[in-house]
Amino acid sequence: MTKSIFKGTGVALATPFRNDGSIDFSALKKLVNHVIENGVDYLVVLGTTGETPVLSRDEKRALVDFVHEVNNGRCPVVMGIGGNDTTSVINSIRETDFQSIDAILSVAPYYNKPGQEGLYLHFRKIAEASPVPVILYNVPGRTGSNISADTTLRLAHDSSRQIIAVKEASGNFAQVTAILKDMPDSFMVISGDDAIALPLISLGASGVISVIANAYPGEFSKMIRLALGNNIEEAREIYYKLMPVFDMLFTEGNPAGLKAFLEVMGISQNHLRLPLVPVSDNLYEKIRQFVKAGQ
Repeated sequence: MTKSIFKGTGVALATPFRNDGSIDFSALKKLVNHVIENGVDYLVVLGTTGETPVLSRDEKRALVDFVHEVNNGRCPVVMGIGGNDTTSVINSIRETDFQSIDAILSVAPYYNKPGQEGLYLHFRKIAEASPVPVILYNVPGRTGSNISADTTLRLAHDSSRQIIAVKEASGNFAQVTAILKDMPDSFMVISGDDAIALPLISLGASGVISVIANAYPGEFSKMIRLALGNNIEEAREIYYKLMPVFDMLFTEGNPAGLKAFLEVMGISQNHLRLPLVPVSDNLYEKIRQFVKAGQ
């Protein structure tokens, strides 16, 4: 049951801000309803797309509570809890109310660049402390450390009841396929990259934790469902339609591209917290024209 609720499209929710930099809860309500009503399978709060590193502890708690209220049990919820200090992560887990949380997403430690044994022990400790299942998050481009296929498989086999999946955003197909080939039946590979979710599903991945699903939840979720149902040709048609969006979302960084899309769509304002800044005027206009052409 736990595994099946995280199959399909998870959306890494953005955090809307007002002009003064405060959280725009009205826009967040609009965003949560937008993605749920258009077919995403589960919500991810406090992820990279949510600008979590620049949120205070109180803001994080307020965000989780608010999403729980708006969601009202409609979708499972994954909460991001990670860091580069194992003890601090465990303390955060112990301080968290998991009443509304179905799993945690824990990113690989960043900056201090642990070796594979350190990564293994870090996640084992997190799994032992967590009262809910754990999804590993491997994103070397942001963290400077890579959870190898061997380490992922070791964690999958040794902690199969608690570590249920890896969100793989390494972009390394050889690494991902090695995990897919030898992982236990209880484990899942979830794509951490929208643009390669379709080919990864064809190799055995169970879905995606998505950025684009904030803006295009209906089309993207449909593509993922078609792919999981082996309707690859129909899924490919949607993929090609969305290809320009993949580029515009990430060419000047995430969530800057996404915030521009959400403003043009009338969902939230185009504000980020430093050190992130909005996209250039040229990219914003390109996004505006794309959105308007599709309406």
